Amino acid sequence: MLAFFSNAAAKVRRDEKGATAVEYGIMVALIAVVIIVAVTLLGGNLRGTFDKTACNIKGGTYTAPTGTATAGTCSVA
Repeated sequence: MLAFFSNAAAKVRRDEKGATAVEYGIMVALIAVVIIVAVTLLGGNLRGTFDKTACNIKGGTYTAPTGTATAGTCSVA
């Protein structure tokens, strides 16, 4: 009977598949949080860069936003 419990305990100690899956799940969640924070912080700067590039491609002059404005203006001559 003692051998049965010893074998069962050893089997449980070796079986770490569940723990590994949880660890990977936590890592994926943390990576997702870092990506969300980075996109949130850099989103405005990226939008301004793309707006300026699009205006330059059209041959216009880009004016950066001022005050409470959220987007710049593009003047195409």
